[in-house]
Amino acid sequence: MSERDTIAAVATPPGAGGVGVLRVSGPQARTIARTLLGRAPRPRRAHLATFRDAAGEALDRGLLLYFPAPHSYTGEHVLELHAHGSPVVLELLLRRVCALGARPARAGEFSERAFLNGKLDLAQAEAVADLIAAGSESAARAALRSLEGEFSLRVRALLDALTRLRVHVEAAIDFPEEEIDFLADPAIAAQLAALREGLAALLAETRRGVRLADGLHVVIVGRPNAGKSSLLNALAASERAIVADIPGTTRDVLRERVQLDGIELTLADTAGLRDSGDVVEREGVRRARAELERADLALLVSDAARAEVDRALLATLPAEAARVVIVNKIDLDGAAPRRETRGRDTWLWLSALSGAGLELLREELKRRAGLGEGAAGAFSARTRHVLALERVAAHLEGAALTLVETRAGELAAEELRQAQHALGEITGEFSSDDLLGAIFASFCIGK
Repeated sequence: MSERDTIAAVATPPGAGGVGVLRVSGPQARTIARTLLGRAPRPRRAHLATFRDAAGEALDRGLLLYFPAPHSYTGEHVLELHAHGSPVVLELLLRRVCALGARPARAGEFSERAFLNGKLDLAQAEAVADLIAAGSESAARAALRSLEGEFSLRVRALLDALTRLRVHVEAAIDFPEEEIDFLADPAIAAQLAALREGLAALLAETRRGVRLADGLHVVIVGRPNAGKSSLLNALAASERAIVADIPGTTRDVLRERVQLDGIELTLADTAGLRDSGDVVEREGVRRARAELERADLALLVSDAARAEVDRALLATLPAEAARVVIVNKIDLDGAAPRRETRGRDTWLWLSALSGAGLELLREELKRRAGLGEGAAGAFSARTRHVLALERVAAHLEGAALTLVETRAGELAAEELRQAQHALGEITGEFSSDDLLGAIFASFCIGK
């Protein structure tokens, strides 16, 4: 147990409730517990206690639980006071334990101590915050799998494979005078290929984990009067957007959050994409383009009469965003709903007005959000994890090119070392104080 300050915070949300919990962690936790209880607390037992102030006046009556180090959430001595959930009572209890030797905790300081004391790695600590903030059942289940270490195990498996590869490459460098080219050993190429394949699979699942945690940002675009606002209303199951035959009705970005089988979607209806002399409409088009730059998925809405003509709009959409072309208004010509794959794009025929084919779109949205095959084992992740894995991929590619083109073992070894460092950032094996501060500052007080 580290000799740090003893910290205290209310661990339950602000506001009145039936029960409120005050959490204390640090070397003074046992002394504070003894003072409040009047005797030495028994580890991991619930004690009925009257909590009193310094003058002996009762503040509340509740439960006291003591968890000695290292068998606690933080790895330090931990004390929990379960009182009535009055904000006034909890504030009085917090003042009392601070007078007995504690100080108010910073945001995320309990989880930070759990990480620093080896109770959680960094990815698991982040999963704690993701679980608390989960906005859907799928997000909560994915965060729990990360908290239980599923994501970390996958990262460590890659770290182990990368370490073995580094040993092989650096051993080859140690024999420069030998006539045999150890760097040409097929085992090195095979290990590197397997590592890159495993990394690609983990990167794809991590991107899905980010979508499960953060939801899917879907931007609806198209020419005026294509039915964009009708589609938003149909997906939201409410009249959120004004629908009219007059082109250019939507001038600003209209956002709506919806739940789709436990997945949170942020739908953004945008101004029709066209050249206009109206200064307000031009600003709306500019905002639509800006929204597309941040999109996870772009829904390009056309209608049956103009679908092939509107294919030119596809070339104007950001290359990074996934795209689905919606051929709307099939009710006008009696066409049947259907789905086609054309190159990198999915095409769906439907009617936002009648609802025909909307189920095809919902299934497509769920698939894009990660609720497809293999979703039962999905874990939560963050954008920083994706960026770290992308750096790993870049370094492994650099190592592969070096081994093939120049046989420069020292350069390949350095690329592998950089890849290992980037992987270690995910679990916290390599981390800066600035990174830790930014991560734990986003937690709630008391966690």
